[in-house]
Amino acid sequence: MALNEATALDRGPGMALLDRQALARLGRMEFIARGLVAGSVSGRHRSPFRGSSVEFADHRQYVPGDDLRNLDWRVYGRSDRYTIRRYMDETNLRAVLVLDSSGSMKYTGGAAAPRAGRSLSKFEYGRYLAATMAYLLIHQQDAVGLLTFDRDIQTYIPARARTGHLRVMLDALAGTTPGRDTRLAPVLHEVAERAGRRGLIILISDLFDDPDEIVSAFHHFRYRKHEVVVFHVTAEEERTFPFETWSVFEDLEPPRGRLPVDPLTIRAQYLEEVGRFFDRIRKECGRLHIDYAAMSTKIDFDLSLATYLAHRRNLKK
Repeated sequence: MALNEATALDRGPGMALLDRQALARLGRMEFIARGLVAGSVSGRHRSPFRGSSVEFADHRQYVPGDDLRNLDWRVYGRSDRYTIRRYMDETNLRAVLVLDSSGSMKYTGGAAAPRAGRSLSKFEYGRYLAATMAYLLIHQQDAVGLLTFDRDIQTYIPARARTGHLRVMLDALAGTTPGRDTRLAPVLHEVAERAGRRGLIILISDLFDDPDEIVSAFHHFRYRKHEVVVFHVTAEEERTFPFETWSVFEDLEPPRGRLPVDPLTIRAQYLEEVGRFFDRIRKECGRLHIDYAAMSTKIDFDLSLATYLAHRRNLKK
């Protein structure tokens, strides 16, 4: 499906989330699952089920009724035993895009990259990421679903692979606004159960919640045999805390509050705490074989996504 075909399909509000410049920059990049995935039609990803594709898996003993064309005569010549060659079937991917729409995602840093003449908040940045990933996955005939959340699940659209399904997800993204407080871990545990068969979970969030509970949810994903990608979206100021003069900091999540602070007196402690938080998330993702991509709103989302996809492709070689 080319971008002009998608545009012709529907000109609803969600289509504005498909950025022509971004899609041109991403070109023909693909997303290939690293592990085994379970799907419903033939595709490009390795499946846990045995089939008749060209990739050899293993042997098993011949039983009456097996297709004689799959007999391995070389093994028979060496061992005088009839064995059947088994192959790894290929399948389509079932992915769920999980977008954080909590209040903290409303933050727009002063260093945020502009789009359409204005800087993007973390939520808007994540929404572009989700829309672009949905387009890429459906373009390669994979099934994609969408889930948005704050303290609870707000939108859940089950995975489909039809072209028209892209419009449904894009319109849902366009109609989502961030607002309430975050309860990340309980939502992720529910996602792990809802996602069903082993598949791909793409989490787009600033991850501002209890790291112990987040790590517990990541374990749940791995227990359910899901492959997980974390796009950790933050504003540059949240990582570097460049403020120098007395400022009033406002909580973007209920119960909202305002606090006047001299940044110079808390910078060292803030950077230490934030650095510890990011290190913990990154290291736990590595230990659990979860893809972790730190994304700053300072860098165009398509550049960050292209960098990630290129890195993932190189690891597959």
